Amino acid sequence: MNYQKGIPPVAVVGGGWAGLACAVKLAEAGLPVHLYEAAKQLGGRARRVDWDGIAIDNGQHLLVGAYRETLSLLGMLGTQAFLERRPLELRVPGFRLRLPRLPAPLNLAAGLAFARGLRWRDKLAAARLMHYLKERAFRLPRDETAAVFLSRQQQPANLVDKLWGPICVAALNTPVETASAQVFCNVLRDSLAGERADSDLVLNRADLGLVLPDAAAAFVTGKGGRIATGCKVERVQRENGNWRLAGPDISYGRVVVAASPARLPELLAGLAGADRLLEQVSSLAWQPILTLWLRFAKPVRFPFPMLGLGGGQAPWAFERNDLHPGLVAIVVSAEGPHLAQPEEALREQYLDLLVAQLGPLPPLLDWKRIVEKRATFACVPHLRRPDNLTPLPGLYLAGDYTAGDYPATLEGAVRSGIKCARLIFMDES
Repeated sequence: MNYQKGIPPVAVVGGGWAGLACAVKLAEAGLPVHLYEAAKQLGGRARRVDWDGIAIDNGQHLLVGAYRETLSLLGMLGTQAFLERRPLELRVPGFRLRLPRLPAPLNLAAGLAFARGLRWRDKLAAARLMHYLKERAFRLPRDETAAVFLSRQQQPANLVDKLWGPICVAALNTPVETASAQVFCNVLRDSLAGERADSDLVLNRADLGLVLPDAAAAFVTGKGGRIATGCKVERVQRENGNWRLAGPDISYGRVVVAASPARLPELLAGLAGADRLLEQVSSLAWQPILTLWLRFAKPVRFPFPMLGLGGGQAPWAFERNDLHPGLVAIVVSAEGPHLAQPEEALREQYLDLLVAQLGPLPPLLDWKRIVEKRATFACVPHLRRPDNLTPLPGLYLAGDYTAGDYPATLEGAVRSGIKCARLIFMDES
């Protein structure tokens, strides 16, 4: 559908996955879109990075089969060919869980029955927990930390250490000791307790720029929209019933703010009616993600593309020969002592863990450390996240930090952007 003449454009401030998802859906429906991104490239916290001429990712942003909105969006944009889909398999030292291609819930039952590194009491406790949650539609009577909830459900320490803890840190980017039990249960509901394919791991086999930002920008501009990178919006101001973007100095009837929540106090400063949502944003705490990129002289052979290394803070290694032969990414989620370690010492520690899993490695040619200090919000209990629909007419919020069932994931970002587009459609009708 091409843009209908006479319809005023919608402004989207921020070119991360939330802003891009919103812009694509608006453009698909025939609404004109002007997207502004302060950085020189699109993608936000899931973007392409140049490393001496090699396109890499700023981190490993894993998808799962339950991420229907994201996978549908990528299917529409024609980039699903860049994804590799595998049945869930978790491999860490002393533990292995693989879900077979059986109908749900038989796949989970069989996977637990044949899991290595779990005692029978662990397996029965895991099955008992999933049954308990299904009986209650995965809604808890009250939120609490995941650690307290799992203890209350008499989950053995070995099971928490091998299965529940790694899932919690990987999905919520928050340690089990402080993570929201309700959001953790939401993740279990939509993955392990969903359809068979919902638990699949979906790995990108091209840099993140190719997976969404490049295709989204081409789609929007192909529909007549505008994408402005390196164009910072300084403030959103109310003026004569419209919203004026200081910086570009253009006014719009509707604006979707999809910028980092850290920028909201600056962007919305002085706006009457914005106090509550700014208070909610100010209550958010943040968790980092560290990615160590290693480039070897030749490809490193993995038994599975994603491999747990064990050790402190549960690092995961990813084989990334798709980007360049010999590339390996090691990812460590959330806060921890690893962030204070000297870079060389951390590299040697993780190389030793990799050797322990894979045996002798090819010569290391180069390495790079990337830390996203504000990778996600800390997904703690009783967190009140701002809604996409603000009290200010014509102003919307998009981002993985907004209200929803999911933690700070790509699916959470995409869902929020699509929800903003749908709210605007409702205003149009």
